[in-house]
Amino acid sequence: MMRRSWIVCCILAFCCSISAQEEDANRYTSHALMGGVGLANVFDNYLSPLEYTGIEARLQRETFRKTKLMEGNVFVQTLLNVNAYTTHSPAENAHMYGGLVNWNISWLYKWELNNRIKVLAGPMADMNGGVIYNERNSNNPAQAKAYANIGVNARVIYNFNLFHKPATLHYLASLPLLGAMFSPQYGESYYEMFGIKKGGSHNVCLTTPFSQPSLRHAIYLDYPISNTTLRIGYVGDLQQHKVNNLKGHVYSHALMFGFVKNFKLIKQKDKDHVKTPYQL
Repeated sequence: MMRRSWIVCCILAFCCSISAQEEDANRYTSHALMGGVGLANVFDNYLSPLEYTGIEARLQRETFRKTKLMEGNVFVQTLLNVNAYTTHSPAENAHMYGGLVNWNISWLYKWELNNRIKVLAGPMADMNGGVIYNERNSNNPAQAKAYANIGVNARVIYNFNLFHKPATLHYLASLPLLGAMFSPQYGESYYEMFGIKKGGSHNVCLTTPFSQPSLRHAIYLDYPISNTTLRIGYVGDLQQHKVNNLKGHVYSHALMFGFVKNFKLIKQKDKDHVKTPYQL
């Protein structure tokens, strides 16, 4: 009898230990904050028939955490991108300014190829809002940007050692598949849309990869220095559309610098080393 009780206690303790380890892994989350500068190429034939080129500044915030979904193989990733640019015409006698805020959330399922490489992919949703202003135009000087999408996100994580320290290389890609976009008609002013329009003109358009072939992608390197993890990388943001007989694009390429913080919900007596979800 005593022996059976001891076996039952051992089994229960083992199960509780497994459960605690799974719960512990779900408490890890990473936050990354980055800033950078780069080049921008802007075209919008509602404002001008010319391409404008210049520089952009960008901020990005990322949250990455593990969930309990599908035996702990699903991660939630949120990205907030804010960029602003100033560009000039080919003759450098006119300027166009603009900016965009993008918020993106995705649920990524993990495939672990080996103990170093992980591939994650899953559905995403994003929202975008911004404006473009052309100083040369008097009738229609600005164009509002508002659109939302659902699509797919993918991420590849490679953990390795660099100069005897653990480093992590990331590649991220986001591809919209179906969405809705606000757009005036060709030649239609905002006064006509909101002031004197009697109806009959649709300004919210369905978008697909044929009318909005766009891509956001990035590559980052995380490297620990002292008690901080530095992140450097590149962001390529290629947004384009063709709706309501209007064409436009904003292509930007930026070098990014920032840091990553790993957090863990801990009890007062829990002094375990704080891991990163990229290693789970």
